[in-house]
Amino acid sequence: MTTALITGSTAGIGAAFARRLAADGHNLVLVARDTARLTEQATELHDRHGIEAEVLQADLATDAGIETVAARLGDRKDPVDLLVNNAGFGNKGRFLDVSMADELRMIKVHVEAVLRLTSAATSAMRERGRGGVVNVASVAAFVPRGTYGASKAWVVQFTQGAARDLAGSGVRLMALCPGFVRTEFHERAGMGTDNIPNWMWLDADKLVAAALTDLAHGKTLSVPDPRYKALMGLVKVTPRGLLGGITSKTGRKYGPR
Repeated sequence: MTTALITGSTAGIGAAFARRLAADGHNLVLVARDTARLTEQATELHDRHGIEAEVLQADLATDAGIETVAARLGDRKDPVDLLVNNAGFGNKGRFLDVSMADELRMIKVHVEAVLRLTSAATSAMRERGRGGVVNVASVAAFVPRGTYGASKAWVVQFTQGAARDLAGSGVRLMALCPGFVRTEFHERAGMGTDNIPNWMWLDADKLVAAALTDLAHGKTLSVPDPRYKALMGLVKVTPRGLLGGITSKTGRKYGPR
């Protein structure tokens, strides 16, 4: 049995990865800040699927939290075969409306933690000649939408660049770019979602199934839904200046308020 480590495992996309991987027979290392929720999740997945589910409490907005998870990823005696860097959050408000402390915390989780954990995981995986990393980004990576989009754009560029550097090593890396997914993400950020059209929402379990298929096929970028693939195709051919105006207006109309 192989082992997968999932950050932000107790809700949303992370929880969907945990359900799917447990059902497929993978042992899990579940990472989040809330020990009680982690323990409940681990017990449920163990009882339902008969897999081993290890609990690792860590706050990836802190050096100590990142170091704790990196040490587990570097454990050669109990190796991790798949890393899912899913932990993340959004800040409500436009640039300068959000405190610098909150902006830097986002960069810590979305950029520094992803860099350090990917490095720890792939170093061990390259020695064994196998392994995989899924770094959860967002379709926001492809449009000019502030710090959140910028941090996710970094995830995409970093992941694809690292994937090229590790080509032929047996280690696969993929950036996953979902759109709106019905999770706790917006609620935690204090963002309303009533103004988002129904067609823009994705199901987390279906998203994860598509993502794992893309990883198995060796893709370095996954936009796991035809609707968002079409939207991203339009983004590619829209002039950058015009795109900025469109996304700003669309964000005010359909984005979380």
